[in-house]
Amino acid sequence: MWNPEEYAKNSNAQLQWAEQLRSHLDFKGSESVLDVGCGDGKITADFAVSLPQGQVVGVDSSSEMIAYATKTYPRSQYPNLSFACIDGRSLPFKAEFDVVFSNAALHWVDDHLAFLQGANRALKNKGKLIISCGGQGNATEVLQVFSDLVRQVPWRFDIDQFDNPYFFYGIEEYESWLQETGFKVNRLELVPKDMTHPGKAGLLGWIRTTWMPITQQISKDKQEDFINRFVDRYLERFPLDEQGLVHVQMVRLEVDAIKNSTL
Repeated sequence: MWNPEEYAKNSNAQLQWAEQLRSHLDFKGSESVLDVGCGDGKITADFAVSLPQGQVVGVDSSSEMIAYATKTYPRSQYPNLSFACIDGRSLPFKAEFDVVFSNAALHWVDDHLAFLQGANRALKNKGKLIISCGGQGNATEVLQVFSDLVRQVPWRFDIDQFDNPYFFYGIEEYESWLQETGFKVNRLELVPKDMTHPGKAGLLGWIRTTWMPITQQISKDKQEDFINRFVDRYLERFPLDEQGLVHVQMVRLEVDAIKNSTL
C-alpha cells in the first residue's frame, strides 16, 4: 500500500526527471494531457497550470494516491484538472488527448503492450506519447544488495528466492511494441541517471517509500530492520560523497513517439 505523504517527500528525483521530459513538449496552452501513473499529482497539477485553456487528467491504480492528489489539488483551485483511479493497462479513453505522459511509473506495470494500445486509443491523430520509466539495467546495484540480503538469516525464511519485481525493458523489444501498437518513434533511448539522496535518512526514505514489492515480502515485524540492514549494506559498498550524498545509478527508458494516423 502506498503512503502518498511519504512519496511526496521522497520523490525529488522523479520530479526533476519529469521536468526534463517536459522540455520535449511545446505547449500552446490549450492542449489536453493524460498523465498515467500520476502518483501524488504534483506533476499533473503543474501541467494544469501550464495549460489554462486545456484539460489535464491524472490516473493511477492506487486509490490512496488518487485520494491524496484530489485533496491536495482540488477542482476549486485547478478547474481544468481531474483525477481518477484507473489501471494503466485498461485506459478507457478514445481520441481525447493531445499528449499521453508517464513518468517513473510504468516499471510497475506488467503488460506494457496493453498500456501502449490504450495510450494509442486515448490519443488524437498525431498525438504525442512521452514516457520515462525504469529501463534495462536500472538500479542494478540496489537489486544486487537486496539479492544478497534476502539470502541471509533471518530474511531467507521470509523469501525463498529473490526475483526482480519490476519491469525494466530494453530498446529492441520496446521499439517492436511501439510499432505494433501504431506509433512512429521520434526518440527511444536508455539514459543513465545519477540519483542522489541526502545522506542515510534520504536513502532510508526512498527505500521505504518506493521498494515495497521487495520490502513487503518480509514479515511486517521485520520490515524496518530489513530496510535499515539494506541501507547499511548499501552504504558499505557505496559510501556517501564529500557532500554527504548517496548516489544510485539508474537507467531510464525514454520514449518520444507520435500516433501514426495511417494505421
